[in-house]
Amino acid sequence: MPHRTPPSIQGRRALTLLALLPLLAATPSQAQNALDEVLAKMQINIAIPTDFPPYGSVNTELKPQGLDIDMANFIGAKLGVKVELLPVTSANRIPYLQTRKADLVISTLGKNAEREKVIDFTAAYSPFFQAVFAPKGTALKGPADLAGKTVAVTRGAIEDLELSKIAPPSTDIKRFEDNNTTVSAFVSGQVQAIATGASVAGDMMGRNPKLGAEYKFVLKDSPNYIGVAKGENKLRLKVNEIIAAAKASGELDKMAQKWLGRPAGSLPE
Repeated sequence: MPHRTPPSIQGRRALTLLALLPLLAATPSQAQNALDEVLAKMQINIAIPTDFPPYGSVNTELKPQGLDIDMANFIGAKLGVKVELLPVTSANRIPYLQTRKADLVISTLGKNAEREKVIDFTAAYSPFFQAVFAPKGTALKGPADLAGKTVAVTRGAIEDLELSKIAPPSTDIKRFEDNNTTVSAFVSGQVQAIATGASVAGDMMGRNPKLGAEYKFVLKDSPNYIGVAKGENKLRLKVNEIIAAAKASGELDKMAQKWLGRPAGSLPE
């Protein structure tokens, strides 16, 4: 005779399935509840840099300041909610999204295929590019000239990824945990060159004119995007609306002009 499941067991399985249905039904909506939660609690948690002037640093009163901080506060104002700023580094900003410590990451975040696997991105909100900088006497016209040289870079930053792609095998890439340490390594002479964002380099050269450092060659043009947790489309689309309106009104240009000395200009959607 064919095996049959006893009626009592069938009943228990049916009850178990019925009990799970509400949880299964709730899963899709739970994947997109960040905006609702932000509006309900009247607060948005935004991860920002504090070691990356002029995008993010601390002033003499130890308060965050910079383009990214202005953008974070601008979004909070448009949503009508309080902004809780969470200082992060290049290495931990994406985990802050994945663990829901932050609702958004506004921290000079470049978009690439690897990151798109784990988080989502809004439209671009500010310009940015990465390059190699070194003293004027250092001959560096392109990647091939990095052979045998030591280069400082911030671990996990987009310039780290780009430099790793093009540097000759004999290049000694020194990776540091944050931008301040990376800059310090270059300023103190521990390395011969530095791969970093133009804004960081500009601040570094302004503070240390005796270094005689200068731009050598570009690694990548990469505008900044706002990071959103994977699947949080309601929040992402709402932020896109705010960015589009700010672009049309000239607010993005004003922020970029204030902190970078040039307007935001044409940015990708």
